[in-house]
Amino acid sequence: MTDTDSKQFLDALGGDERLYQQLLLEAAKNEGIPQAAAAPYHTVTPKPAFCVKSVNKGNNEKIFINVCTEESLPKAKDISEEELIEVLQSLDPSSYRVPMSLGEPHAETDLKGMGCTAYDVVVNPNFLQKVNGSHTFMGFFMTVVLEGLEYKYNIEIDREWKILKNKKFHGKIQPQNVRSQHKPWIMDMDNPYEPSGIASKNSKPLISEMKENSKPRETEPKYLIVQDPPEGHPEFLVAEIQLPKVKSANTLSLDVGEDRIVLQTRSNVNHLDIYLPFNIVQEECGAQFNKNTQILTITMIVQPAVCS
Repeated sequence: MTDTDSKQFLDALGGDERLYQQLLLEAAKNEGIPQAAAAPYHTVTPKPAFCVKSVNKGNNEKIFINVCTEESLPKAKDISEEELIEVLQSLDPSSYRVPMSLGEPHAETDLKGMGCTAYDVVVNPNFLQKVNGSHTFMGFFMTVVLEGLEYKYNIEIDREWKILKNKKFHGKIQPQNVRSQHKPWIMDMDNPYEPSGIASKNSKPLISEMKENSKPRETEPKYLIVQDPPEGHPEFLVAEIQLPKVKSANTLSLDVGEDRIVLQTRSNVNHLDIYLPFNIVQEECGAQFNKNTQILTITMIVQPAVCS
């Protein structure tokens, strides 16, 4: 089975930045940015689902991709096949992300005793059910996986891949570290401050300008996300979310993923679920809620860009 579907989606995503950058971790610069304590990790052994075989075009060596599942990983947004096609044909295909973990390569041997390399790719099982039931999602998923592995490990993978019929994995599935807690601290602040006090005055609006809700009872709050420095690859992002009905940080539930912000308030007064165009260092996120201005400020260190 070749990946003809994958080639179509590769073309559709041709103008998109790499969806799953796995970059070197850079120490956060001391710019007065509030930081949360490093979140704990726990080790899991992912459950194998299916195995894909292809070739490393650089050295003509076989590679095996063990697609696995783990409940600890965040779920991807549940969209239909038609919605996925619309996203891929839009001007911003990166608006749909699939949280996944790309494991380290491990040396193995094939049935002929020849050396090969295996990679373990882990996703939430809910998304994999959708992949298994749709050629469209399978093509999209494999395009993202191959591009992610190529970018992370500086390799080139042949797009003529095939799923092994009677083999769920090759070699030995490697344990992976998964963050036990994705929620940064949220500190109540009494002293008023300028809404954009943390970001520089020249910071560039990145995702959305402050906008009026179209409906009086709309639950999505107004928000603004800026990058600093304003040009080029940012060092950090600052999100400012207006929560006029919130009195204390105790009523907020905030989950910051590698490229996603999910905010929920008590009694569902407000709900926000947005994706970010850069990967961030989750354990270095900080959040402050100003009780006077009723603005939640989230500061996120961005993973550094890799220069080729």
